[in-house]
Amino acid sequence: MPLKLLDATISTFDSVFEKFRAEAPKNKANLIVFLADKDPSTSLSWCPDCVRAEPVIYKKLEATADDVALLRAYVGDRPTWRNPVHPWRVDSRFKLTGVPTLVRWENDAIKGRLEDHEAHVESKIDALVAGN
Repeated sequence: MPLKLLDATISTFDSVFEKFRAEAPKNKANLIVFLADKDPSTSLSWCPDCVRAEPVIYKKLEATADDVALLRAYVGDRPTWRNPVHPWRVDSRFKLTGVPTLVRWENDAIKGRLEDHEAHVESKIDALVAGN
């Protein structure tokens, strides 16, 4: 299967990210999607933009014939994410401002990003995967 999924939380991110980085050269595209956690009582994300974007992202990535890696990084519950010093808000590699955020990771750096308001747009996902 061309799509390789890895999941990480704030606490597991460093180790999962190292694995993702080590395997990156084997893939045509390496993407990270930062998502809101699912509410345990409803099994739904607390983030409406994530609910809208996730199925579109998966559909587009599963349709590609190329080897693509997707690291799903879950930012936590709403209060955790709202903290201005959330680890991924202040991390100089990511500088997150919203979820979902889909980034292309290439040569150990971000080479493109789709923010919350555009992460569901199919043509933009295609361009990001293609490196355009």
